[in-house]
Parts: sequence; C-alpha cells; structure tokens
Amino acid sequence: MNPAMRERLDEIERTYEEVTKELSTPDVASDPSRLRDLGRRHRELEEIVSVAREYRSALAEAEDARSLTRGEEDPESREFYRQEAVQAEEQARKLEERLEVLLLPKDPNDQKNVLVEIRGGAGGQEAALFAADLLGMYRRYAERQGWKTDVLSSSPSDLGGFKEVVLEIRGEGAYSRLKHESGVHRVQRIPETESGGRIHTSTATVAVLPEAEEVEVEVRPEDVQTDVFRSSGPGGQSVNTTDSAVRLTHKPTGIVVSVQEERSQLQNREKAMRYLRARLLKLEQERQQREEADARRAQVGTGERSEKIRTYNFPQSRVTDHRIGLTSHRLDGILHEGELDEFVEALGARERAERLGRAE
Repeated sequence: MNPAMRERLDEIERTYEEVTKELSTPDVASDPSRLRDLGRRHRELEEIVSVAREYRSALAEAEDARSLTRGEEDPESREFYRQEAVQAEEQARKLEERLEVLLLPKDPNDQKNVLVEIRGGAGGQEAALFAADLLGMYRRYAERQGWKTDVLSSSPSDLGGFKEVVLEIRGEGAYSRLKHESGVHRVQRIPETESGGRIHTSTATVAVLPEAEEVEVEVRPEDVQTDVFRSSGPGGQSVNTTDSAVRLTHKPTGIVVSVQEERSQLQNREKAMRYLRARLLKLEQERQQREEADARRAQVGTGERSEKIRTYNFPQSRVTDHRIGLTSHRLDGILHEGELDEFVEALGARERAERLGRAE
C-alpha cells in the first residue's frame, strides 16, 4: 500500500471515531436532521474502516507466519507456516483492491431516493403494456430491498398499460442501485392483441432521477403556476368528483408535472412538488454536462426499437443487457418477480472498474 493511501485511511479512521463519539451526544440525539446526516456519514465510513482493519490484520498474520517460517527447522512445519503466509498475503491483496474501490470519490446522489419515469415507446398498446411490466418489476425489486414505493403520476392506456408512469422509490442507496436502469428497454413477444401469433418488438424508455431535497433546488412560489382539475382514468372517464388533481408549471423552464393519484389536493400538490424538484435538479445536472437535450437523449434515447440497453425476449425466456453482454434465462423471475440483483451488481462493478481506471 502506498503512503498516500495509508495516510488517507488513518484520517478516515480518525473521522470515524469522531463521528461515532458525536452520535452518542445528547445534542445530536435531539436534532433529527443532524442525527440523520451523522448516521449516514457513519455508515459510509464504517465499511472502509472495517475493511482497513481486516487488511491490517491480514498483513500482521502474514508477517507472523513469515517470522515463524524463518525460525522453524522442521521442514513440514516450515512449509505449513509458508502456506499460511501466502494465504494471508493473498487475503491482504484482495482487501487492498477492495479498499482502492471504496476510496474512489462517490456519486453524491448514490444514497438518495429516486423517481423512475417509465414511458411507452415504439409499439403502441403493446409498448404501454410493457411499461406496466417494468413498473411492476421495479416495485417488486424495491420490495425485495425493503424500500417504499409510491406512484406519483400515471397516464393509463385503454388495455391496462401505461403511456407513462412515474414511480417514487424511497430507500437508502436506491439511486446507487437503480441509476443504470436509464435507457431504452426492448421486449420481444407475441402481443395479446396479435391473432396471427407473430412476435412483435416494442420498447419503453426509463429515466432514473435522484430525488432533490429542498435545500438543493429552490422553487420560488411566483415561478410556479398551479392548476387543479378532476382526476381521470383510462379513456378519460372521471374517477373523482372533486378538483383534487394538481398540475404544476414551472414558468422559467416550462417543465410541467401533474399528479392525480391521491384523493386529497394537498397530498397531490406535495407529490407534484417532489417530482418538480427532481426534474429541476436533473435539468441542472444536465446543464452542467453542457448540452441538456443531448444528455437527456443519451440517457433515454428516442424509444426506437434499434436503440436498447436491455432486451426481454419471451420466446427464449431471455434477458440480455447489451452494455455488459450479460444474458440470463430467468425472464420470469426478473420481469415479474423483480430479481434484478445480477444485473444491478454487474453494472455497478463496471462503473467501479471504469472509475478506478480513470483514477489511475
């Protein structure tokens, strides 16, 4: 391990001890906001400190075994201690590699809640039905993680799908695990409306937005136009007799969001504001990446069939992520049960490897 890395680990361990001590003080216990921030910081540091201590322990074991090897005259015992030293050194090497990844700068949004926008792309009603399948997949994945979900906004199609739907997922690390889901998802199957048994290809686009906290995005009341209207279901029929649905228009940017999932106008307005803040935060992040429109298209594409990050092939019960060349033949478990971990972890590993390559 190089001296700079060793020095950084020592500093992290000192900070960890300070945060641990501060968490136990009465002042922090009576301040929920401070308690939450310190708790998050403590968890971030805890893994690094734990691995660093394992690393030092493995190095000490290796040194002890090497020392015993040098002082042992019996060939059999000497070989035993030599193997012990090799195993401990190998363990230390793996732990050092893990520390290198853990010490990489983290995406500041990784621990945030997310809003997942799903829109039917090419394929008409079948694309809308596929959007509903993706909604179910993310809801069930969230349940497996112990996260909470809430539909913020939806535009149902006539056959039970969604032209578009926005899902809020609340849980620690939600963005870090779902951010790679952004892009064009493609499905190949025989639609329910197809009498000839032909396989059709349809798409849906997914955009994953980190939820914005009020301190990150200031929304001035005078910049927002609020309209209320009656909620409507598929085909435009009214599902509510009061004007409880809320549409917010952010005048400086032209962003429009509407929420009609709750019966209470106040609840719908609160949800709409969360959605609007997330959209504005995303807009600012895209501006920092220079070209807002190009960045947006890079994330979700146009929804054409030829663009895709992942394909769900029903005839072969196959799911393929084209970015990493990973294929699984557990389509039912992935799409209908939310068993996404294999893809989430492989995409996360690719991101870490790329960041490590850039850091070197």
